[in-house]
Amino acid sequence: MSAFDSPNAPSFIGAAREIIESAVCLFGVPYDSTTSFRPGTRNGPDALRMVSDGLEDYSPEQDLDLGDIDYCDIGNLSFPLGSPGPVLEQIYAGTQEILQGGGVPLMLGGEHSITPPAVKAVWEKHPDLVLVQIDAHADLRTDYMGEPNSHACAIRRCLDFMAADAVLQVGIRSGTKLEWDEMRKTNRYVEPKPEVFANRLEAFRGRPIYLTIDLDVFDPGYFPGTGTPEPGGINWQTFAGLLKAFEGFDIVAADAVELSPALDPTGVSSVLAAKVVRELILRLTP
Repeated sequence: MSAFDSPNAPSFIGAAREIIESAVCLFGVPYDSTTSFRPGTRNGPDALRMVSDGLEDYSPEQDLDLGDIDYCDIGNLSFPLGSPGPVLEQIYAGTQEILQGGGVPLMLGGEHSITPPAVKAVWEKHPDLVLVQIDAHADLRTDYMGEPNSHACAIRRCLDFMAADAVLQVGIRSGTKLEWDEMRKTNRYVEPKPEVFANRLEAFRGRPIYLTIDLDVFDPGYFPGTGTPEPGGINWQTFAGLLKAFEGFDIVAADAVELSPALDPTGVSSVLAAKVVRELILRLTP
């Protein structure tokens, strides 16, 4: 039985509904039960899909067009609301289903707690996997308010099975002193400057990459629709530069999380999130 059961979910710019071998496969995880400040990310996947028709298929930054490639959107994961355990199990199973079908997983969130089980499924297929986190927050807490699977613990849970030197943390501007000490000691922290990032990424050339993008990396002046806004973030031009650094690298899976659409009544945050997803589809396409 499939982990996906959402025939009425909207599609991203009219994508195919079935898993296509060797193609990027979008799926949504409308979950935000561990949100620690302002909830609403459970509505993120469908919100960005609904505005995606307002985008052009063509990306001038990449000189690529969605109309020239195959990609699919198989809807949202079906899971019980409540404690994280069963949800994380479904994410793991859903990611495995896509990988077994030959697809390239691109997960739409939802809060950042959804990332570790997806990374684990990909890591089991690619043991030399590198995790690149583009985010405002370190997400390195052992637990948050007693919950080890909180969105504030996303990268810590990935480090439960990944090596510390297989992770890069880009654009972080918020965290506890302990988190900052760890990032600096391990040399995982990377300034959100495209030329700096490209230089650091070079050490991982030839290895498969999982890219997780917490959309709160954008400055709240550009992206107010997120639950934990943090001043001092990046703009679109910087993001495009960071993504360009991946040219020639093999991104085998990715996610984009933490859009809370109701917090931005203008809808601009949803449009920006959809544009990020368009760029990811084009960058991940084999």
